[in-house]
Amino acid sequence: WPARSPDLFPIEHVWDILGKILYQLPHPPNNLDDLRIRLQEAWDNLPQGAIDNLMRSMPCRVNE
Repeated sequence: WPARSPDLFPIEHVWDILGKILYQLPHPPNNLDDLRIRLQEAWDNLPQGAIDNLMRSMPCRVNE
C-alpha cells in the first residue's frame, strides 16, 4: 500500500465526517469565524461511536 494512504489515517475519515456535517447545514458559514464556530460544534457533537468504529477498522485497513 502507499506509504501515505489516507485509509491508514483515521483523522482523514474524521475530516470527511465533519465535512459532511457542515455540508448538511441549512446555511453555509459566512466567514472564517463562523466556519470555526460551526466546525467546533460539529467536532463537539461527533459521535464517539464513529471514532470507535474508525479505530476498530484499522487492523483491516492495514491488512488490505
